[in-house]
Amino acid sequence: MKKSLIIDVQKEKKEFRNKLSEFVKSLKSHVSTDSNDWTIKGFIDVFKNIYTISADTKIVSKILEIHIFPKILQFASDNNFNIVLADHQNYYPDISFVKKDDENIKFAVDFKTTYRLNNNPEYCNGFTLGSHGEYFTNRTSKKNIQFPYNEYLGHFCLGIIYSRNASEDIDETKIHPIEKLKSIVSVIKDFEFFVCEKWEIASERSGSGNTANIGSISKIDDIINGNGMFKHLGEKIFDDYWMNYGKITITDEDNKEKKIRNLKDFLIFKGIDTEKINVRTKKVKK
Repeated sequence: MKKSLIIDVQKEKKEFRNKLSEFVKSLKSHVSTDSNDWTIKGFIDVFKNIYTISADTKIVSKILEIHIFPKILQFASDNNFNIVLADHQNYYPDISFVKKDDENIKFAVDFKTTYRLNNNPEYCNGFTLGSHGEYFTNRTSKKNIQFPYNEYLGHFCLGIIYSRNASEDIDETKIHPIEKLKSIVSVIKDFEFFVCEKWEIASERSGSGNTANIGSISKIDDIINGNGMFKHLGEKIFDDYWMNYGKITITDEDNKEKKIRNLKDFLIFKGIDTEKINVRTKKVKK
């Protein structure tokens, strides 16, 4: 196998991103009916009974991944990549793309799915962008990651945003005969696919309770266009901020110590212009 002596990281990253972005344009027709409903209606048993899928986000996300996976395989083959799946459920990333003729060229791709908010469809529920724990801070660590973080030339999200059908139209307790397949109401509809590097859509806040996860922004237009809080700061500041999230202690105006958990305090601490924070992306109330 050939191995690169010198890799043009930006060139390889741009080429991969362009190809992946072009590829995801084909996915909407793969998962949607002519009326923009999900083509998946439920699951079937050997007696040809169809059971409605729950609208639970974890279930929907996993089935969506399974649904588009054959397309992912084809994309990898067409573009001279091997794919390596995460060895364990909690490993990052979901898929590692490794160039067939140069294993030094690797890209991390995570599936990210979320739904539009019914009361404000310009916003979505958001998602987490991976851990800012051990493998993120120690870029040579192999803990909970398929390959060390610094071996990847880029870290991408393949995102899916959808709308949920009204719960009153879905009866999860009902069993449908296969003859009624097309009349079953899909649990989700109106898909939008996107590709971004994860730093481009990151917020300044942790994504899930007490766990060490990076949170995303939630305005859909900003997500699609990679318009996160670090847009004018860049990936290096994103890395530096999340490597140090909640670790740096400063003294506030009341002479009390506090840990830095917001971008403005971090930039002041580092002596960086706070005007570069992309404030348009502040999270909407759900």
